[in-house]
Amino acid sequence: MASSDHTILQFSPSSTGISAKVHPLVIFNICDCFVRRPDQADRIIGTLLGSVLPDGTVDIRNSYAVPHTESQDQVALDSDYHHNMLSSHQKVNPKEVIVGWFSTGFGVTGGSALIHDFFSRETTNPIHLTIDTGFTNGEASVKGFVSVHLSIGDQQVAVQFQEIPLDLRMVEAERIGFDILKTTAVEKLPNDLEGMEASMQRLLALIDDIYKYVDDVVEGRVPQDNKIGRFISDTVASLPKLSPQDFDKLVNDGLEDQLLLLYLASLTRTQLSFAEKLNTAAQIL
Repeated sequence: MASSDHTILQFSPSSTGISAKVHPLVIFNICDCFVRRPDQADRIIGTLLGSVLPDGTVDIRNSYAVPHTESQDQVALDSDYHHNMLSSHQKVNPKEVIVGWFSTGFGVTGGSALIHDFFSRETTNPIHLTIDTGFTNGEASVKGFVSVHLSIGDQQVAVQFQEIPLDLRMVEAERIGFDILKTTAVEKLPNDLEGMEASMQRLLALIDDIYKYVDDVVEGRVPQDNKIGRFISDTVASLPKLSPQDFDKLVNDGLEDQLLLLYLASLTRTQLSFAEKLNTAAQIL
């Protein structure tokens, strides 16, 4: 009986459970860089900055574009510009390190493996973030990938990109800015009190939705979901036990402190403006 040799292909081990959290500032920064790209450029690429959380989640908090030239078979990055920008960012936020790179366009392209190899030398297991600025499917889809090496024995022959889950949620302060920036025209930026009012209105709307859901479950109009029930229970249990009088006093004290800060800031601006005008008048005389 004739025997035949078999070639064994194997994937190198990777962090299959990795996930990433993307802050809205990163998305807006990438879109802004895309709008300002050179006329001859079809897409932009750049560096992602952030940190790795204790649970292993990659927290992507900042980004910057890197000039590059691209052809069918090669990609040239301005590495000097990349390292200068990294040094400047770390002077302001020394805890932010390289966690990956981004590109605009729909999904992974042919040159992505070359760029990913460059960033693999900058950091371990970098994340590749893509943003579809062309609205291919009617929306600007955001996807994240990590690379997995395909090997024959000890020899690496190819790289495969695997999609990872992304968390695009934002905190309330980020949502206020997001709601302003996503509109096409804004008459003026809201002040702190207007931002607080918008947050409270959104909170009241969410509470009304929870009340409606609980009533529907009790009346049998909606099937119960144990996961949602536990989430609501944990949320209610996390609230401090305060009487209405204590809660009102806490809110009023915080509001008074905020109004005092606004008054001091306004007074400081007035004094600086007055001093500048006096200085200008003294130079003229």
